[in-house]
Amino acid sequence: METPNLEYIKSISGGDTAFEDKLITIIKTEFVTEKETYFRYLKLKDYEQMWKLVHKIKHKIGILNLKQSHGIAVQYEEDLKNKETDLEENFNQILESISVFLKTVN
Repeated sequence: METPNLEYIKSISGGDTAFEDKLITIIKTEFVTEKETYFRYLKLKDYEQMWKLVHKIKHKIGILNLKQSHGIAVQYEEDLKNKETDLEENFNQILESISVFLKTVN
């Protein structure tokens, strides 16, 4: 599995560490809420709300430079629109990987 990193954020920041810090703070704050909400809707099997959250989360996956994981999220989003959850475990592992990584970022 890929490892999240800040390479993309650094590449778009142009060395502006204040920008990097602000973007990381936004990602950390939004991700926690979106992840919790996703699991709540997963439990309820509310596929429409799930795919909407996956749509939001997939952008953060891209920003954290997870190219393969982003592809999984794109496919999972489409699958959820058809109430298919074959990629659920893969997506949940991606969420966990991001959670662990974000705890290490200041």
